Amino acid sequence: MSGRLTVVGTGPGDPRQTTPEALEAIAAASHFFGYGPYLDRLSLRPDQVRVASDNREELDRAKAALTHAAEGADVCVVSGGDPGVFAMAAAVCEAIDHGPDIWREIDFRVTPGVTAMLAVAARIGAPLGHDFCAISLSDNLKPWEIITRRLALVAEAGLVIALYNPISKARPWQLGAAFDVLRPILPAQTPVIFGRAAGRPDERMRVMPLAEADATVADMATCVIIGSPETRVIARPGRGDLVYTPRFLPGART
Repeated sequence: MSGRLTVVGTGPGDPRQTTPEALEAIAAASHFFGYGPYLDRLSLRPDQVRVASDNREELDRAKAALTHAAEGADVCVVSGGDPGVFAMAAAVCEAIDHGPDIWREIDFRVTPGVTAMLAVAARIGAPLGHDFCAISLSDNLKPWEIITRRLALVAEAGLVIALYNPISKARPWQLGAAFDVLRPILPAQTPVIFGRAAGRPDERMRVMPLAEADATVADMATCVIIGSPETRVIARPGRGDLVYTPRFLPGART
C-alpha cells in the first residue's frame, strides 16, 4: 500500500512565514526527514518520528523518505525556505526519476514556501521589482566555470542577481571571486545587499556598493542580492535605507 510524501518548506526561519498549507502537511505526517536544524524548527508530537541527516545527504534522504512512503507512511521531507529552490523537492524528483516504479505510485506533493531572496527583499524594500535571477555559488553539483559564465551573462543582461550558498568553510573564496567577475561589468555603485537570517532574531541587513562589497560579511545563512544598473538606494535619515529596482526601463511603452 503506497503512502504519501509531501516536501515542505519552513520558510527562512520566522515561524509566521511557514504557510498554512505546509502546517497542514506537517500536522498530518507521521515521519519527517530533513537536515537537523530544519527539523528543529518543527513542534512535533510524541507520535511523530524525525529522521535527521547531514545537509550534504540530500539524495540518500530522499530515497529513505520514498521507501517509507512506499510502505504506506505519511512522510514529510523538510526544507528551509522554499523546497523547490536549491532544495529537497528536486532531490526527491531525481530519486523518483531513477528509482523503482513503486515510487512513481506515491501520492507526491510539494508545498511552496518563502525562499530566502524573497524574505531579504521584503526586509530591504523591493530589489526584485524588475527582472531577476537566482544562482547558487556552490560548485558541489556544477562546475565553477559554469557559475562564472552565468554570472557574467546575467550581469550583461541587466538582471538583478540573488546568490544562494555564497560562502562556506570549504568554499571561503567563491563570493569574492564572483564579485571580481561582476565588477568589470556592473557600475561601481551597484547596490549589494547582504541579508543574513532574514526574519530570525539574529537577522542582519547590510548594503554596500559593488566596488566596496566585502565577501567576509557573508556566511551560509546569508543571501546576497546584487542589483542591476537601474537599482536605486533611498537614504532615510534615522531609518534603514530602502533598495528598489524600478519597474520601468527607458524606452518602454507607456
